[in-house]
Amino acid sequence: MNKRYIDIINVISLRGPNIWTYRPVLEAWVDIGDLEDAPSNTIPGFYERLNAWLPGLIEHRCGIGERGGFLLRLKEGTWPGHILEHVTIELQNLAGMQTGFGKARQTSKRGVYKVAVRSRNEQVSRTALFAARDLVMAAIDDQPFDVAAVVEKLRDMVDSLCLGPSTACIVDAAADRRIPSMRLNDGNLVQLGYGSRQRRIWTAETDKTPAIAESISSDKDLTKRLLSSCGVPVPEGRAVDGPDDAWEAANDIGLPVVVKPSDGNHGRGVSTNLTTREDIEAAYKLAIDEGSEVLVERFVPGDEHRLLVVGGRVVAAAKGETAWVTGDGASTVAQLIDSQINTDPRRGLTEEFPLNLVLLEEDPAVRLELTRQGYSPESVPEQGKQVLIQRNGNVAFDITERIHPRVAAVAALAARVVGLDIAGVDLVAEDIGRPLDEQRGAIVEVNAGPGLLMHLKPASGEPRPVGRAIVDHLFGDQESGRIPVVGVAGSHGTTLVARLVGRLLHLHGKYVGVACGDGLYVNERRIEKGDCANWQSGNRILMNRAVEAGVFENGCRAILAEGLAYDRCVVGVVTGIDPDALLPDFYIDDAEKLVNVIRTQVDVVLPDGVAVLNAGDERVAELASLCDGDVLFFGQHPDLPRLQAHRQQDGRAVYLRDGQLIMAVGTEESALCRMADIPMAAGDAERHLEAILAAVGAAWALGLPADLIRTGLETFDNGLAAAK
Repeated sequence: MNKRYIDIINVISLRGPNIWTYRPVLEAWVDIGDLEDAPSNTIPGFYERLNAWLPGLIEHRCGIGERGGFLLRLKEGTWPGHILEHVTIELQNLAGMQTGFGKARQTSKRGVYKVAVRSRNEQVSRTALFAARDLVMAAIDDQPFDVAAVVEKLRDMVDSLCLGPSTACIVDAAADRRIPSMRLNDGNLVQLGYGSRQRRIWTAETDKTPAIAESISSDKDLTKRLLSSCGVPVPEGRAVDGPDDAWEAANDIGLPVVVKPSDGNHGRGVSTNLTTREDIEAAYKLAIDEGSEVLVERFVPGDEHRLLVVGGRVVAAAKGETAWVTGDGASTVAQLIDSQINTDPRRGLTEEFPLNLVLLEEDPAVRLELTRQGYSPESVPEQGKQVLIQRNGNVAFDITERIHPRVAAVAALAARVVGLDIAGVDLVAEDIGRPLDEQRGAIVEVNAGPGLLMHLKPASGEPRPVGRAIVDHLFGDQESGRIPVVGVAGSHGTTLVARLVGRLLHLHGKYVGVACGDGLYVNERRIEKGDCANWQSGNRILMNRAVEAGVFENGCRAILAEGLAYDRCVVGVVTGIDPDALLPDFYIDDAEKLVNVIRTQVDVVLPDGVAVLNAGDERVAELASLCDGDVLFFGQHPDLPRLQAHRQQDGRAVYLRDGQLIMAVGTEESALCRMADIPMAAGDAERHLEAILAAVGAAWALGLPADLIRTGLETFDNGLAAAK
């Protein structure tokens, strides 16, 4: 019986570093049945159909390393597991979730492959994976497939599930500085860094943003009064309690005026350059629908500008432009808007577009502007007649290089007066290159949590590295946001190593979190019993703002099922590799594959970190060449070949000699203590011996003093007799 199918039999979300890569991936176990005997070059028309549906596949370099590499493999003949990998990647790219990494590897079972692709969002990647399976099968069976519909669905998911562009640019900037990040909710709340050194952002607000300052900024009248008291130029005006009062205030201030909500945002409900009672009363009704109170202010001539202030300095600026249409004597205003404004490729409904679409039915300010000029959406302007559609908004044209230093200083002062560490300062001026007092320019608003897209993707001009400015504001030049992280992997003794290292760090004065096989510990208190050597428990430690150091036990099963909880570590310990401790349910059915799992712990050691490896286990010792940092070997005997060779290179080592625990650097030895003085070594020394040596090596790698290590060993509670 012919079995032409692709069956996805299991999907695993690896949320941290794993056997594939440092990044989160989605791993699928795929059974291709009899397609194992049908590579792509044997299926008539398959190459042409797939290439026509997904022309972007030409950019996939594959293992060949050049443009068109995957298509070459497709022509020569490759298998559905490999094809599924690339189609999943391409669907994610088309949806706007850029992905480059993917791998497909055959398992020991015929026709079953493991396929891994980079996953920035698990739900999107899962949907893309199953859509890719259906697409590949449609191409194999010469059936129709609606690629556009699938991509549209994925794009909607990306828009609703992934980080917004403002938050994403900050997270990407943190990654460029090797600062780790963790998403804390389904929205844009993100933790940068670990434990006590973390900072939090929520879009463009940070944990340095005072709640009082945010409240002040949302009250435009209060903001104006505070700014004015500090000498910041603001337009004269006051709050009004009705249409009649608005007209009275306008006459007191002097026409023309601006009417706007006191607590609105994004320019909604704002009407400018008003000169008649009818317009002012209509503008009042528009503004009150957008806020709880209405302000009437002096109209400031000029263009609207948005200056982004981060940490007391202006880092970017954008200018707004009015929107017009020109009549042709035949088209209505609504038709002209669609043909002359909304066709601009820079306009759209999502955040990826620097300019918004003009939607008459959703924007009463546009309808009011038309009414003031004697038009309606159905009016047909005469040939060549210009009609103003939007007076404010479209602040997306970069003018950062043109800001006068005195204007930048005033904007920074405005943010400081309100109390915001990150602020969007709105000002109106005819020329941003001249001081405000020379042109009666004024600051009209100071906003908390400003949008960054106008600076990241301006309608014209240079994009600005605003994400990097925010990260640099949160972390000093020498700060990485990292706490000391110790990872422990291996086939035996790992729980004891984790507990002992946690104890030594505690004695060193650190508030320590330990996630290991016998529980979750915070500051030496067990807050959860049972096996906590998993991603979720590790994540809890890294989220804890009190934790100053973390120790994590990593079993092979957890690495395969979840990935590591942290991205990199300062110390990575491998105790040993038992070639018989295989995991056939994960297709880890030989020693080489097991080594590939455990090497994950060594792969993530930081360049300034240390891998602590068992010199008595050749499989472990061979991992030394994979470490980005230094290596410290431990072993029960000083004459182990690996250990001796390492010492000849002036490397560090921990071992036993004549009942003494020795710490050596090259040929220089220092006795730490006698094994007989370590309670946990009594009676069952052979079982705990290597774990003790590994823990000493980790503590030494962390820079703990010898006296403290000795004291910790001699006083450690020997209640871990059952430790793994």
